[in-house]
Amino acid sequence: MPRPQPTKTERTFGDDEIIVSKTDPKGRILYANEVFCRVGLYEEHELVGQPHSIMRHPDMPRAVFHLLWQTIASGREIFAYVKNMAKNGDYYWVFAHVTPSYGRDGQIDGYHSNRRRPRAVAIRQIEQLYAKLLEEENRHADRKQGLAASVKLLENILAERGQSYEEFVFSLDEAERNARAGKQAA
Repeated sequence: MPRPQPTKTERTFGDDEIIVSKTDPKGRILYANEVFCRVGLYEEHELVGQPHSIMRHPDMPRAVFHLLWQTIASGREIFAYVKNMAKNGDYYWVFAHVTPSYGRDGQIDGYHSNRRRPRAVAIRQIEQLYAKLLEEENRHADRKQGLAASVKLLENILAERGQSYEEFVFSLDEAERNARAGKQAA
C-alpha cells in the first residue's frame, strides 16, 4: 500500500472514544476496532495483517518507537504520545497505552493498545520534544547513527528533568489538569 503525503489536516475523535488494536509479536495488526478504522480512514480488512507502522506519521521520531518496542518487548507496559497518519495523509494524535499479551506458555504472543484523545496542552509540549528528536535523527545520513543520537538526546533530556519517559508523559497530563483547576478557581 503506497504511503500518502502528509496533510496539515487534523482528524479527531471523541473524548469518550478509545482506539483499540491488537498485534502479533512483530507488530502486525490482528484486530482494529471501529474507532481505529474510522479515524484512520481504513476498512478493517485493509489493516489486518499490515504492520502497525502503516499509521506512522513522518513527524514521529524513531527514538520514541525504539523506546516503546524496548519497553513492551521486556514485558512492561508503556504510555506514549503518538502522532499517527490516516490513509489520506491527515494526522491525529493519540495518548497510547500499550501492553504485552501473553500466551498460555507465559510468553509474549502479541500486544494490545488502547489510545485516547490527548489533551491539547500536552500535545504542544510533546511536539517540541519530538521536533528536537527528529531534527537530531535527520542530522545523520546513517539511519542507525541518527537513531542512536536521537535516543541519547531523549535520555539526556529526561535525565535533566530527573524523569523517566513515563513520568514525563504523565507530567504533561498533570500540567493540563493544573491549568484547568486554575481557570476554575479564577
